[in-house]
Amino acid sequence: MADVLVIGGGAAGMMAAIFAARAGAGVTLLEHNEKLGKKIYITGKGRCNLTNDCTMDEFLAQVPRNPRFLYSALTFFAPRDMMALLEENGCPVTVQRGRRVFPSSEKASDVTKTLTGLMRKLDVRVRLNTGVRGLRTDGDTVTGAELEDGSFLEADSVILACGGLSYPATGSTGDGYRIAEALGHTIVPTSPVLVGLETEEDWPRTLQGLSLKNVTLTMTNSKKTLYNELGELLFTHFGISGPLVLEASCHLPETAHGAALQLDLKPGLTREQLDARLRRDFLASGKKQLSNVLPGLLPARLAELFPRLCSIPESLACNQVTTAQRETLLNMLKALPLTVRAPRPIAEAVVTRGGVSVKEIEPGTMRSRKYGNLYFAGEMIDVDAHTGGYNLQIAWSTGALAGGNACGGFPIAPTPLRNE
Repeated sequence: MADVLVIGGGAAGMMAAIFAARAGAGVTLLEHNEKLGKKIYITGKGRCNLTNDCTMDEFLAQVPRNPRFLYSALTFFAPRDMMALLEENGCPVTVQRGRRVFPSSEKASDVTKTLTGLMRKLDVRVRLNTGVRGLRTDGDTVTGAELEDGSFLEADSVILACGGLSYPATGSTGDGYRIAEALGHTIVPTSPVLVGLETEEDWPRTLQGLSLKNVTLTMTNSKKTLYNELGELLFTHFGISGPLVLEASCHLPETAHGAALQLDLKPGLTREQLDARLRRDFLASGKKQLSNVLPGLLPARLAELFPRLCSIPESLACNQVTTAQRETLLNMLKALPLTVRAPRPIAEAVVTRGGVSVKEIEPGTMRSRKYGNLYFAGEMIDVDAHTGGYNLQIAWSTGALAGGNACGGFPIAPTPLRNE
C-alpha cells in the first residue's frame, strides 16, 4: 500500500486525501492551522458557495487563465460529482441564483464537517498544527517532508495543496510556492484577483457606500478591450468594488496601473435614445436647475456630483444647457472614465493569481513534470476563475484528480517539460 502525504488541509487537500484513501493508499494530511478548511468557513459570506451547476463549456468560460488545463480535472470530478458526494454523505445542497450551489443549511461548517467525517471513515491520518519546511528528493523522486519540528516523514507520493496568499488570516502563507520553487518549479508571479480596485480619481471616495445596479464596466489597455460586462458596482473609500469589479480584476493586465475603465451608467439606452431623453427632459424642465433634473436619471448622490464631473455649473438652468454641454453629459453618462491605480492588497483578495506554472504539471494527473511522485492541487496552481463557486470547484477537482493518481503505479518517471 502506497503512503501518500498531503500537505495542506484546505478544500484541495481534503479532497486529495479522500480520493487517495479511496484508491487504497495510506494517507497522512498535514495542516499548519489548528483546524481544517479555515478558508471554506468564510466562502460565500459563511454560506459556502461550493460549486456552480453548469456545463463544462460554461465553466471554462469563467476561467480567464489557463482554462483548458482544467479539462481533465473537471471531467474526472465535475460540479455534479461534488454535489452528489456531499448529499451521499449527509449534506444536502441547494442550487440558487446564477446556478450557485450552497449547502441547504447555508452553513459552510457543514461542508467541512462532511469532508472531515469522510476522511475519518477512510482512516486518513490528520496532523494539525504541523508545518512543513520543505521536501527531500533523491534524483527525480520526492522521498518525504521535513517538518518544522525537525522531524522527517517518509512518503511514496506527496501532494502539495498549500493554497495561495489570499486571506492570510486563514493561514495562507505562500509556503507551497516556496517549497515548489526550492524543487526547481517555476512560480508565475502572484497578484490579487477577485479584489477591489483603487482609482486615481478621488471622486469615487466621496460616494462611498453607493451601489449602482445594471451598469456596464469596460476595461481597456493599449486600445484593447480586456473586459466588458453588465452588473453591480460599489463605490468605496479606496475606489470601486462590488461583483462587477471583482470579476473585472481577473482581467487586469500584468501592469495594472493605468488600466482604463469606463462606466456606462445607462446601458439600456443607446446614445440616440439617451440624447432624445436629455432633450425631452431639458425642454420640459425649462428654468429648473440641472442638479434638480439629473436625479431622474441617476441616484441622488451621483446626480449631485455629476455636473462637476462634466465641468458644468450645477445651478445652470436646463433651458440654458448648450449643445456642447449636452454632448458632454451624454458622453459621461455612456462612458464615465476611471483609471486603475492598483488592485487592493492580496490580503483582501478572494484568490491568488499566479503560482506553479501549468506547463510543469500534467493536466491529466496533476503530477509534476519534474518529479514522478509529486502532485499539485488547488490555488497554488496558476489558475483562477470568476466568482460563483468556480474557484472552489477547481480546488475540489484538482484535489480529486491528484489524490486519485498519487498512489497508482509508483514510482513513475516524470514526463519531460515542453522546453526540455
